[in-house]
Amino acid sequence: MKKLFTSCLLLTLSFIAFAQQHGVISGKVQESLTRASLPGATVRLNVGNRYTISGQNGDYEFLNVPAGTYEMEVIYMGYQRTKQQVLVTAGENTVVNFMLEDGSVTMDEVVIMGDRLRGQARALNQQKSKSNITNIISSDQVGRFPDANIGDALRRVPGITMQNDQGEARNIIVRGLSPELNSVTLNGDRIPSAEGDNRRVQMDLIPSDMISTIEVNKTLTPDMDADAIGGSVNLITRASPNGQRISATLAGGYNPLHQTPIYTGAFVYGNRFANNKFGMVLSGSYNNNQLGSEGIEGEWEQDKDGNAWLSREDIRRYNVHRVRRSVAGAFDYKINENHSLYANLMYNWRDDWENRYRVRTDMELAEEDLGVAGGFKLDKISRETKGGIGNNRVDYARLEDQRVQNYSLGGNHLLGSSLDMDWAVSYAKASEDRPHERYINYEYESEEDLLIQQVPSSNDRPVDLVYDRPNAGLSQLDAISENHDYTDETELGAKLNFRVPFSLIDGEKGRLRFGARLRLKEKERRNEFFEYTPLGGQYDVLGNVQTVNWTGAFEPGNQYAPGLFADKHLLGNLDLTDASQFEQEDKPDEYLSANYKAKERITAGYIRWDQDFNSQLSMILGARIEHTNIDYTGNVVADEEELAGTRSVKNSYTNVLPSVTFKYVPQEDLVLRGAVTTSLARPNYYAIAPYVQSNIDDGFVVAGNPDLKATYAWNFDLMAEKYFKSVGIISGGVYYKNLKNFIYKYSNRDYTAEQFANDFPGASNLIPEGETWRFVQDRNGDNVDVYGFELAIQRQLDFLPGKFLKGFGVYANYTYTKSKAKGIADADGNPRGNMTLPQTAPHMVNGSLSWENKRFSARVSANYTAAYIDEIGSDAFSDFYYDSQFFLDANASYKFGKYMRVFAEANNLTNQSLRYYWGASNRPMQNEFYKPRYNLGLKFDM
Repeated sequence: MKKLFTSCLLLTLSFIAFAQQHGVISGKVQESLTRASLPGATVRLNVGNRYTISGQNGDYEFLNVPAGTYEMEVIYMGYQRTKQQVLVTAGENTVVNFMLEDGSVTMDEVVIMGDRLRGQARALNQQKSKSNITNIISSDQVGRFPDANIGDALRRVPGITMQNDQGEARNIIVRGLSPELNSVTLNGDRIPSAEGDNRRVQMDLIPSDMISTIEVNKTLTPDMDADAIGGSVNLITRASPNGQRISATLAGGYNPLHQTPIYTGAFVYGNRFANNKFGMVLSGSYNNNQLGSEGIEGEWEQDKDGNAWLSREDIRRYNVHRVRRSVAGAFDYKINENHSLYANLMYNWRDDWENRYRVRTDMELAEEDLGVAGGFKLDKISRETKGGIGNNRVDYARLEDQRVQNYSLGGNHLLGSSLDMDWAVSYAKASEDRPHERYINYEYESEEDLLIQQVPSSNDRPVDLVYDRPNAGLSQLDAISENHDYTDETELGAKLNFRVPFSLIDGEKGRLRFGARLRLKEKERRNEFFEYTPLGGQYDVLGNVQTVNWTGAFEPGNQYAPGLFADKHLLGNLDLTDASQFEQEDKPDEYLSANYKAKERITAGYIRWDQDFNSQLSMILGARIEHTNIDYTGNVVADEEELAGTRSVKNSYTNVLPSVTFKYVPQEDLVLRGAVTTSLARPNYYAIAPYVQSNIDDGFVVAGNPDLKATYAWNFDLMAEKYFKSVGIISGGVYYKNLKNFIYKYSNRDYTAEQFANDFPGASNLIPEGETWRFVQDRNGDNVDVYGFELAIQRQLDFLPGKFLKGFGVYANYTYTKSKAKGIADADGNPRGNMTLPQTAPHMVNGSLSWENKRFSARVSANYTAAYIDEIGSDAFSDFYYDSQFFLDANASYKFGKYMRVFAEANNLTNQSLRYYWGASNRPMQNEFYKPRYNLGLKFDM
């Protein structure tokens, strides 16, 4: 790598010497009406095939232009072409700004665009001008969907689906590939994860109104971080405007499930000062949502004849109060025409106050030998309340305090007429704090054989349980506990990039880019857990304490209403620190194996060569090298609760990632793309952590695997895009991915003491000699083949007759993905055939129908995702599936005056539940309901 950068530096110096008789042209492309920047504009010189593309802020630049007079032309879909003369002086930077008039040419008339089409034009122009395969949606488009967080907005992009939590989109799946195989960045810098055991970014943490542009890169170029096999989602925040901007939103809503309110507010202020040298924009968002869910969960077993039966049923009610706050700022300072600095910051803070009321029924086979035919009997019924201490901050609920903050400082510098340089340093931190989380559980254990009938129900509910239910008030105290869980992850980053003109073909555009990247990551989880035994008898029986009774209407069915529980105020007001009332016991089995520390250092370098062969065909050729060092420490735990020691592991590996991308434009409105790229996905933190935990009673060992290899992928993509002058697109593409060393959960039922001593020579011998235990660990499989195709259309139906019909627009896409995994073993170590990659959704469909004129707009939107395997079990019976989902949303707005708009939104009109099932669709393991939600608001934008 050292020789490579030395060669690049010498080449750069030679270009500087050559460029003494050349100059630079730079400037900005803006919209004349609003003065908004226009990214993705094509700016051409009338000499050879000389062109460039405007950046996110509308800025463009031509390097190494011979002195002389030229004609420049700007082409932007949905806007009228603009030409201008320019005189280039040797050794100087000539500034030429363009102001474009909007107007989409349709047949023989010019149609002035509304707000939605303006946003669509910005997104499609950027997408069209990109060299790699990309989908882009702008803030104007996001605002036309009823999406509160950035995850819900991403659901509209072709090839993307989301996993939900409490009715909001949280985890992103790109082209059917799981969240672990994708990356999420903010302005090009990685967003750390606030979750304790993985690298997933919580997409429901970031409000949609804080993002200017969403860029989904489905193929990578060498200058991008390589850890994105499915795709890389880049969230771009607002940049400083070209003049004053003031925007504000105020809205209120309603959640029908628990008849609770929603409050939303947002603001934006931006301007330029000091003769336009200094620009800034400040924005903030606030969302206060009292939501919740009602649902049922089940666990299934097989009798000796392979018949399935329900061994456990949970009925759950969640009351959730979610407050999401976000602030962001962007600042830039133009030192002169050749040098500028910028700074970005964003702070997201989400509080979730959650109370959960869970009744659990455990059952047994009445006659083990007879299996299902012999019937079932009650084992016990548990009634658990989840809450927290009763102070002002925790407020009698489980508080989950999640925060993600990102800060960056950088600069862009023109060094002579032939060398461009940019640099940036960044710091990001994500944390999750759950202080004073409390549980109280009451149990009723059957002292006599109480027979239960398991009556088959519909496919989306577990079976109905029919038996003589005991009095809930007779339940006895089982446990009181309090825990404090804390996780944080930090990343310090730095990058340096250079760009010089370099073309092997006279008269054709060519660029050589090279650079380096450093990422320093640290993650730590620190949990603790205590149980408390009352020294008196006042809490012994549920019927004798303060209770709450959840009866009546219950979304899965009134017959499932959960009933009697200890009240959250009882739980929160317990003085557990008073030694005269409670005896405290540390419970290491609840947290010792979960705690770990992780350090990663990633150093990378790349070289990228962009070459146009003619006005139609261009290429990107290059490679990236990433070197990863890891240093992990985990706990060795004997019999779940005894700390036998710690175990540290250091490791390092290097990945070479070549790629080539072609772009062919046979016509101005037709773009063909092809790419062969490589990418990787590093294992989850906790999967690598070198912990070991044994359990004597159950006879199993669970361990981390520091030897896990990063998954490495070869990706092959073809895409065709047809653009319409009236601002639209129809596209179709195919893709194939080969993943080596993919990660899955391995399970071995016959693990011996000798094998353990072999695998963990530094750990205590936790398995007794002569015994065989069950061993569980994440391991690398052989390889996975993933292939599929996607189709998309986005079009204003302006070809229809009459003004009314011309107002309709369609937005639709479909993605098909299929996978085949090799190297997955069952619980007995035998290979399993016909396995798909977990979390690979085979079918994804988006669709919306809109209507808009100058003042009114309305849209109905649908989203469908087919069922897919979520987690591989020890055999086909115990594989877990995420069931199919269909969402229907609607929204409308009306603009009055010049700056005001009133809007209304409705989400989840289909009352789609979150549903998992156990091996087969008639064995549901979770079905959680949320009901629709509604919002009404006012937006001011100047």
